[in-house]
This record gives sequence, C-alpha cells and structure tokens, in this order.
Amino acid sequence: MSCSVKSLLAQNLRKVVSVNGVVIRHDDISREAQNHPAPTPIAAWTAAARALAVRELLLQEARRIQLAPQPLSDDEGRTETDEEASIRGLIEQHVSTPAPDEATCRRYYEQNLRRFRTPDLYEASHILLAARPDNRAAYAAARVEAETVIAALRDAPEQFAQFALAHSACPSRTVGGNLGQISRGDTTPEFDAALSAMAPGETSSTPIASRFGHHVIRLDRRIEGRQLPFDAVRDRIAQYLVDRARRTAIAQYLARLAACAEIRGVDLPTPADLRVS
Repeated sequence: MSCSVKSLLAQNLRKVVSVNGVVIRHDDISREAQNHPAPTPIAAWTAAARALAVRELLLQEARRIQLAPQPLSDDEGRTETDEEASIRGLIEQHVSTPAPDEATCRRYYEQNLRRFRTPDLYEASHILLAARPDNRAAYAAARVEAETVIAALRDAPEQFAQFALAHSACPSRTVGGNLGQISRGDTTPEFDAALSAMAPGETSSTPIASRFGHHVIRLDRRIEGRQLPFDAVRDRIAQYLVDRARRTAIAQYLARLAACAEIRGVDLPTPADLRVS
C-alpha cells in the first residue's frame, strides 16, 4: 500500500460517521468492509460506512414510526433478527413496485433484441506458444515461433494437429489443439475478437497475442446464435423490470430520508442527486 493511500485511509479512520447524532463505530465499519470488495481499502471502507449509515437511517425511521418487527423464518430454520425484520417491514410499507404489464415487457424486448439471443458458438483449434507478457524476450521469441508455425501451415494446413502436438503448451495439444465448442467469454478478449473476424476453415494469418502468449487459431465451424422468442423470455424480462424498479424506488426513498437527516462523515444520495420530484 502506497504512502498516499495509507494517508487517505488514516484520514478516513479519523472521520466521525454519524446519523442524527448516533455514531457508527470504526470497528464496525472495518468489519463491514469485508463485505464490500473494492479496488482499494479506501473504497471498501467508504462503501462499508455508507452501508452502515443507510442501515442506521432505516432503523431510526422504523423506530420513529413505531414499526413492530415481525421476523420471518425460512425452510432451514433461519430467522431474521429484529433489526432485519424492521428494515424489511419499512421497505415493504413505503416502497411499491407494481408488476409490469405485457405491453411494457414487449416494448423492452423489442428495444433490446440483442440481449435475447443465444450466443454464437465456435468450434476452434489453437496452438499456444506460451510466454508471459512481462518477460519481453520470451514473449517476443514466442511470437517469432508462432509466425514460423503459421508460415509452415500455409504449405501444409493438414498438419495442424501435428504442429499442435509438437509446439502447443495447451493441454488441447493431445487432441490436435481442438477446444470443442466455445462462446464469447470462454477465452481471452483477444481470442474472442480473432474468432469473430474469421471465416470457417480459416487459420489466423498472424499470431494472436494474449496474456498467455501467442496463439495460432483455426476456426473449424461457426454456429450462429438465434433470436429467442418473446414468449420464452417474458418472465425473465418481467422480473428484471420489477427488480430495476424496486432498486430505483428504494434509492429514492433513501434519498428522501437522507435529505431530512443529519449525516456526517459519509455522503448519501439526496433527491436532487436522483432527480426525484
């Protein structure tokens, strides 16, 4: 951790975080930070402080309106705490999210057709000349070796499997470099981009660089994704729209509570931030 990051974290740890005069202890924030993965300790600490401030704000409101907690239990015998039940009850009482109608779901479907396609599938093979990008000499040598393999395959494309067995550092070398059926995200972004630009039967004309080294790729077959019909995704769309509306409604409710509260040491959203009338 750099000195500047340590300094910023130390400044945060000196802040007093409070909601309407109720101080949230730094020990509690530090423990809560474990539940908020973030790129830096400061970001995790800030997210934890905000989460605990929101919790305290909701609990204070539940007490103000004298909401009696009614803890629920699940099939495994786990029961809510009184605080959890109070927060859930408060949200249920003040946040309404009506179910979207058929027309709304269909409109979302038509405006987002690309989200409702099965992924394209590729049947591909590759030869991996392995090297780490941070080892510049080895990485450059692997590229040269990949170029040599590509040049040889131009004259003898039928020998791809033999070259894979002789040169590839991937376990697929034992099956001719065959990766089976893969889709976008199964490999590296560079590998994905190369496949999407290739025609079936084509071998990459230049090495494809990735964090693993340099690849020689052959696309054997492309299976185009298909558009899913509305009826097949109607329930998924409806649930997504309900969840989205609920998140927005909860954020707006929290913003209204925060606007009427005295909160120190951490920023919470206000109605102006969310453009709530």
